[in-house]
Amino acid sequence: MSESPVLENAARASTLPEKAPRAFIRSFGCQMNVYDSQRMADLAAGEGFAEAESADDADLIVLNTCHIRERASEKI
Repeated sequence: MSESPVLENAARASTLPEKAPRAFIRSFGCQMNVYDSQRMADLAAGEGFAEAESADDADLIVLNTCHIRERASEKI
């Protein structure tokens, strides 16, 4: 005999992951920083992070600055 739909849904819900943490990554500097930030986002997604629309909504915040030119770091 099959379980009731309510019990089946409750059992299925208990195996679902909790709300995924969110990451916000912001680039400052050159085009290489934009590429690096995309790579970081891909790696974070692989670890279960979803993309956050803003820093206020994020569990993880990454500020990616140019390590060649100090100007990008000074702007922040």
